[in-house]
Amino acid sequence: MKRSYLFGLGAVAVIASVAVVVQMSATQNFFVSSVNAQNVQKQQKVKLQLDAEKQVITQDQQGKQRQTWQSLQGKATVQPGDILRYTISGENISDKQVKNLTINQPIPKGMEFILKSAIADIKSNSKITYSIDGGRSFVENPTIKVTLPNGKVETRPAPASVYTHIRMQVPLVEAKSVVKGSYQVQVK
Repeated sequence: MKRSYLFGLGAVAVIASVAVVVQMSATQNFFVSSVNAQNVQKQQKVKLQLDAEKQVITQDQQGKQRQTWQSLQGKATVQPGDILRYTISGENISDKQVKNLTINQPIPKGMEFILKSAIADIKSNSKITYSIDGGRSFVENPTIKVTLPNGKVETRPAPASVYTHIRMQVPLVEAKSVVKGSYQVQVK
């Protein structure tokens, strides 16, 4: 098992029983980071890369707003209200298929997940699930129990503020191919 720690934000890939962790600060060093995950039994490797971008809104001469994404590399400054997009890439650098790749991504402290912003890798039939309990359990649609003024308990969709992790599950990564997933957060 290889580990690379960078501070604060993490990506975890699990291939069979092998875990790899990549972490980076949400407000300090934004840079491309990568690690290799290796399944010792079959010598399969997946290279993980985590990229961060900041949403930039500009206006053209007619006053129409335009949204673009600015890559955050090196030292970057973010302000409350800024929207960031994280993209996780998993590249199978081996000559064999990798089955059941799972990538867990914690929501960075000081940031709030933007509901419905997560995008799984479509071509690989990936699935996105979420955790609201620190990564102990994952479901497609997290819910919370709310006690109403009359004492009744009601189940409601979990608010974005309680999301703690995102998980992308990829059933199969073909040899020499790349899978990607992304999600957005807002700086508190």
